[in-house]
Amino acid sequence: MSKRSNWSIPYVIFLVLFVVLPLVLVLVYAFQDNQGRFTFGNIAKFFSDRDALSTFAVSLEVALENTVLCILIGYPAAWILSNRKLNRSAVTIVLFILPMWINALMRTLATAQLFTMLGVTLGKGTLLFGMVYDYLPFMIYPIYNVLAKMDKSYAEAAVDLGATPWTAFWKVTVPLSMPGVASGILMVFMPTVSTFAISEFLTNNKIKLFGTIIQENINSSMWNYGAALAFIMLVIIGITSLFNKDKEAEGSLL
Repeated sequence: MSKRSNWSIPYVIFLVLFVVLPLVLVLVYAFQDNQGRFTFGNIAKFFSDRDALSTFAVSLEVALENTVLCILIGYPAAWILSNRKLNRSAVTIVLFILPMWINALMRTLATAQLFTMLGVTLGKGTLLFGMVYDYLPFMIYPIYNVLAKMDKSYAEAAVDLGATPWTAFWKVTVPLSMPGVASGILMVFMPTVSTFAISEFLTNNKIKLFGTIIQENINSSMWNYGAALAFIMLVIIGITSLFNKDKEAEGSLL
């Protein structure tokens, strides 16, 4: 253990057992039939399964709406938190972190119980409320980190050259903060598409998301089709991650 590289061995073992191996199993099951033979049938089944396609479309719609709401609420909140004139206390930042210390499932159950006590009908509105409540911090903090580290002299220079504070904000601050926005979108959009517990508890299973379809197939011992759906989800996540890297590269050039 005298070499520093040896200290990475436990992490390598952990990654192999709990990251690489599960992904390999998903890949293997996705391209096998019930007899263990190689097939593309599971992938093809998704594109002919109206129920799965409809659920996927609903998931994208809910994820898009949730992401837009998180941006509209999260960006101003992140800007206020990063502005020393408007936020002079670190306690405010901690208040946004506190909900994340509680398990997401417990927060969802508590939210559903509050709606029940208030007599609110569970549906898409309550689902979006719960989604925003759970994922808003994941939008705020990437944007906050970028804004907090941003060189304020750029905006000041724009104002000195005749731009109004509003113009300087839109032409300087917003473009420079795009890497944080892109990271926030990735951290909100993809988990929303693949979640299932939040939709189950906050809609009483009235609205199914893509994660619910995967769960139902796995619970019904339809491992191959469930793995194929999970594989499709992984491909989408990978493509989105590549897009996010491109946005970060553009932001660094700015």
